[in-house]
Amino acid sequence: MQQLDQQYWETRYQNGLTGWDAGAITTPLREYFDQLNDKSVSVLIPGAGNAHEAAYLFELGFSDVHVLDISESALRQFQLRNPLFPKSHIHQGDFWAHEGEYDLIIEQTFFCAIDPVLRAAYVKKTSDLLRSGGKLVGVLWNHPMGENEPPFGGSEAEYIELFSERFEINVLETAYNSIQPRAGREVFIKMTKK
Repeated sequence: MQQLDQQYWETRYQNGLTGWDAGAITTPLREYFDQLNDKSVSVLIPGAGNAHEAAYLFELGFSDVHVLDISESALRQFQLRNPLFPKSHIHQGDFWAHEGEYDLIIEQTFFCAIDPVLRAAYVKKTSDLLRSGGKLVGVLWNHPMGENEPPFGGSEAEYIELFSERFEINVLETAYNSIQPRAGREVFIKMTKK
């Protein structure tokens, strides 16, 4: 497997090799965000890429939204498209080294982009970044996919086993409102840090 380091992701963004990007926020997360009432919650979107979710939350009036990505190019483009988004909430760096404390972490195509051998570390890191009672919400593939490069797939059974130690799994079910190319192949998750 090739190394999924900063240069790998820079090259993908610089060459427009971003097939995972739907071009806008996808329905499962949009509908979840639309029913949130507390706009002061602190939100982290790791592996944010083009960060359509952050732009949407910011437009809704959420004031403490943070994006994190290893790709400088992706974040520079996000800033150009969203000039009013606070620069101090844009974090260029490695997820594993990021520090902070959040109420909500949004999962959208980041988990499937990391080497599967790091999945247990992802669960620990997301738990560490969440406040007590914080939530991990988003979508995961429920479908076998790439073996040597992202996106990497997975299954509900794998996720239950993986997340159960550190999270109370509130929702893990096939997303009923996926965008068409992903219909029937992704699960919506909502998990609370134990």
